[in-house]
Amino acid sequence: MAELPDKGTAFIDWYLAVVEAADLTDKRYPVKGMNVWTTYGFRARRNLDAVMVREIEATGSEAVEFPALIPANEFAKEKEHIKGFDNEVYWVTKGGATPLDVPLVLRPTSETAMYPVFAMWVRSHRDLPLNVYQIVNTFRYETKTTRPFVRVREIHFFEEHTCQVDEDHATERVRSNLGAFRRMAEAFCLPYLTTRRPDWDKFAGAHYTIAFDIPLAGARTLQLGSVHHYRENFSRPYGITYEAPDGSQRHVHQTTFGLSERLLGAIVAVHGDAKGAVFPSAIAPYEVVVVPILGTDSGPGPIQTAEAATDRLRRAGRRVRLDAGDERPGAKYYRWELHGVPLRLEIGRREAEGRSVTIVDRLGRKGTVPLDRLETGVAERLADFDRALRERARTAFAGSVTPARVLDDLKDSVTVRLVGWCGSEECGHQIETAIDGALLGTLEEALPNPLEAPTRCIACGTSDGVRSAIAGRPM
Repeated sequence: MAELPDKGTAFIDWYLAVVEAADLTDKRYPVKGMNVWTTYGFRARRNLDAVMVREIEATGSEAVEFPALIPANEFAKEKEHIKGFDNEVYWVTKGGATPLDVPLVLRPTSETAMYPVFAMWVRSHRDLPLNVYQIVNTFRYETKTTRPFVRVREIHFFEEHTCQVDEDHATERVRSNLGAFRRMAEAFCLPYLTTRRPDWDKFAGAHYTIAFDIPLAGARTLQLGSVHHYRENFSRPYGITYEAPDGSQRHVHQTTFGLSERLLGAIVAVHGDAKGAVFPSAIAPYEVVVVPILGTDSGPGPIQTAEAATDRLRRAGRRVRLDAGDERPGAKYYRWELHGVPLRLEIGRREAEGRSVTIVDRLGRKGTVPLDRLETGVAERLADFDRALRERARTAFAGSVTPARVLDDLKDSVTVRLVGWCGSEECGHQIETAIDGALLGTLEEALPNPLEAPTRCIACGTSDGVRSAIAGRPM
């Protein structure tokens, strides 16, 4: 294969080349923006889903699955919601050759699918809280340039929807979601930004939106997901009420939490390097690849030892692949580095006779583990690899967000910028114009690499009510 483009100077070309070379998706499907999940990419997606399910269910959320088609009359009930999506949805107007009495929307997100049913599920305060999630495909008519995982028309989507007794409990649920995402990101070895979006950029129908973003090449950012506090903005049009202990009828307060396959794109973008993809162990399609090194005088020892090691690791619950093909070892090393496998076990005549394996991690660090402690040694090496990957990502993150003191600092920015903002929409738009991008919002959580907090608004210069905010160019 040809050498990959340079990540630093040709990020988009590098990203597209890695996604294709690592066989994560096939974009040749005849509908633009609807890509095929290959077997390798599907394994990564399944492991990513498992982390999300583990962390959200730890907070008391339970799985459901709603239909993909939404009646137009239900979709239209929330005017603010349809205002945000009416130009992005796919419409179904016929059943076979018969025009439908009520047109159907192919789910762009599920508020309008779920909430008529929530109104039937929630009757009493005893039915609350209602915390449910689903992992489904959503559809949006994306008109911009599509890119695998990052900007697609059929989206693999995690969404939690909740009903709470009041605003305080809904706020508590938002904080719980932020904690769940923090644990997910730890497993993915991803540092990220948490910002409260400005009012003009929040989710349509939300009281407020908190989003997660990562800095990419230059001043680019990629939104990974978001949490929304709705107050009663959806429960009123959909009639989701409950009987309180005092007998009164009250509207529930609602929240949502959404993540998508962009997480997989982010993992490729952040951790990948000049050799290809790099996967943290939590989502790697294979945690370990075992490569027997067969020479003319090696005898049966290496292959037998490799087969036994593979079987032991598989029985220990590891995702492991034995590569016993007739390619030269160097070609195998190249392929599995390109595919981002965390650990490679090399077993030649010397290892077979010495009852050991040589372990090389995806960061190039090499060591030896005796066969009699293979399972323990692999577990330790994987944990150490994740720590090193996490630290490498944090080091890169530390240089990706820098302060800006005046508007001119934002022009031709090569990093995401920390700025002071007074909160006014006028100043916010001046910041966006200066950076030719977006004001992502005010910091909801501290930066992974703390910077000195700004004391004045970068646009108007006031120190009254100044907030720390993030500006960048969304990808």
